[in-house]
Amino acid sequence: MSQIVVLDTHIWVWWLNDKFSYLSAQQIDCIEQTERVAVSVISCFEIAQLVKGGRLVLPLPVSEWLQEALAPAGIELLPLSPAITCCAVDLTDIHKDPFDRMIIGTALNYHAKLMSVDGHFKNYPELQGHLLDI
Repeated sequence: MSQIVVLDTHIWVWWLNDKFSYLSAQQIDCIEQTERVAVSVISCFEIAQLVKGGRLVLPLPVSEWLQEALAPAGIELLPLSPAITCCAVDLTDIHKDPFDRMIIGTALNYHAKLMSVDGHFKNYPELQGHLLDI
């Protein structure tokens, strides 16, 4: 089984919208060299909600952007499962963002690395050895 790197929502948006100035050279290299790059399905919901609320502007309507931002872009979509939701609930109470907790649960469930610049993530003991905060 090949290594999976799960992208946090903001990393996915930056990567696909050519916001490379927001990404480190190490992050870019990691994404380009990883065989399986993935996102949690919850990131799709999070993006749609950000667009609806006016906090994110995409170059396409959100439904089209999501279609183009997955398989055609080489990004694998990881579904939620009961195991992921239980993992997310059982995480140390660092912060309460349910989207972040589902993304962390997804990475842990798939034994994947998680790429994020969210400062809260480094405080989760469960992410030790999984977090790529490069």
